[in-house]
Amino acid sequence: MLLTFSQEIQAADTERRIVSGLVAPYGEVGHTSAGPVVFERGSISIPDASAIKLLSQHQQDKPVGRAISFSDSTSGVYGSFKLSSSTRGQDALVLAQENLVSGLSVGVDVTASKPMGDYLLVTAAVLKEVSLVESAAFSSATVDEIMAARAELEAATSTKEKTTTISTTIVEIETETETEMEEAVTTAPENTPDETPVDAPAEAEKVEAARKIIRPSVLDSQRVRTPIVSMPTYTEHKIKAALGSEESRLYVTAADDSFSTNPAFNPTQYLSEFVTNTRFGTPAIDACSQGTLPAQGMTINVPSLVTSAGGGSGVAPTVTVEAEAGAVSNTGMVTEYLTGTVNKYSGMNTISVELLERSDPNFYAELTNQLQNAYLTSIDTAVLTALLAAGTNASATTADSDGVIAYSAQAAKLVYENTGYFAQNYIGNGAQWQLLMGATDTTKRPIYNAIQPMNAAGQVNPGSIRGNVLGLDLYVDRNFAQTAVDDNSAIILAPEAFTVYRGNQAYMSVNVVSNLQVQVAIYGFMATIAKMPYGIIKFAKA
Repeated sequence: MLLTFSQEIQAADTERRIVSGLVAPYGEVGHTSAGPVVFERGSISIPDASAIKLLSQHQQDKPVGRAISFSDSTSGVYGSFKLSSSTRGQDALVLAQENLVSGLSVGVDVTASKPMGDYLLVTAAVLKEVSLVESAAFSSATVDEIMAARAELEAATSTKEKTTTISTTIVEIETETETEMEEAVTTAPENTPDETPVDAPAEAEKVEAARKIIRPSVLDSQRVRTPIVSMPTYTEHKIKAALGSEESRLYVTAADDSFSTNPAFNPTQYLSEFVTNTRFGTPAIDACSQGTLPAQGMTINVPSLVTSAGGGSGVAPTVTVEAEAGAVSNTGMVTEYLTGTVNKYSGMNTISVELLERSDPNFYAELTNQLQNAYLTSIDTAVLTALLAAGTNASATTADSDGVIAYSAQAAKLVYENTGYFAQNYIGNGAQWQLLMGATDTTKRPIYNAIQPMNAAGQVNPGSIRGNVLGLDLYVDRNFAQTAVDDNSAIILAPEAFTVYRGNQAYMSVNVVSNLQVQVAIYGFMATIAKMPYGIIKFAKA
């Protein structure tokens, strides 16, 4: 959101210097020091608003103001802050008005949260401070309004006009500082019909000197009024200027004095926002059960009693009905080890020390974000590949709504009969998602994305990759190799049938002394085990 300077200030208090805006939005993903974070509605508490300071770039030793008030709405927490009259406060006001430091960032103490796959959902937090920052963690947390005193400027301008009889053309004037205007004006006493200053010429020189120090400022402006407001009025004064009108010539000259004739004063502006299409998450991993990866070793073994009905080779004990005094059934239990290989997933980026130390401070943070996104994509793709390799094909069916229903019904039956667990999750590619959103009944009513339909079979929305299909939790994953509604375009499984063992991801940076480059790497370890292959049912197209 761009900064806007209020043109309707009513107060004449010269000490008002207030900034306000949305400091913490609800339901929006923001990239913070803890990674992607979303604040739940009503999750931020403010015990004492007057104790909240406005800092510069989250530096505790550089306060620039103090909170006046906060308000909580459905969209987030709004705050108003009074900037200090100090040099630091004035600098912060100017930087915010010029859209150089225009973000509002909160510092909170999180007391309750829960992971939601690709982000952390904060359910309870206490506000500790708010900072003016160059780039906010949340794109919508920007300064909405800046209110600075202009009454003194208007009063000073009026007084200055009384101190001289020199006729001047209406120009755009603004005081460089309030102090300079006061000094310039107070040196020129007001003339009256009854009293004429003895040193009027000297005083006139002072007034003229005061006029020379008046320069453009970021705080206020009075624009030149010109009759050229459209192409017809421009043509009118262009003709009058050609016929000798000096007034029209001035208007046309001002209109022609544009960026096209002064390109040096129209520099290219580079914004701090970053455009990317790599953010996605790990849908396939989220649909499976999770395990803890041991700290040592590159192979893990899990004992299993899965029998052939579930896709294993174990033998379970048996219990039989026997006649009185009959022999007891004796069946030996046979188990096996399921083995998982621990793999390393890593990526690296080499940057120069100049880029690291002399570029925008956000560069390194965005680089680590992109490395993390690439890492998550890599491990999610690996899990999806392992699921398809271990799973069992369902009966071939059509690539339409009827086919989805037949596939879901058969998968639920097979999973339960072969594993004893229930099918819970439906992982589909983008084409399956499109099919579900476009599915209609015989009266052309949408089946999966309608609001309270009589024949509701689930909920699938275009704004969310999570939904519900015939009672199964839907996970949309774009990492499928198959991009159409075809073989291997969807998986229905019981989470217990497939487990993902993940270690913590880590970052490593290494300095290359010979050329002063810095190598930044991300890495982590993961293993997967398909515990019950018949609990993983793949879509097959007829």
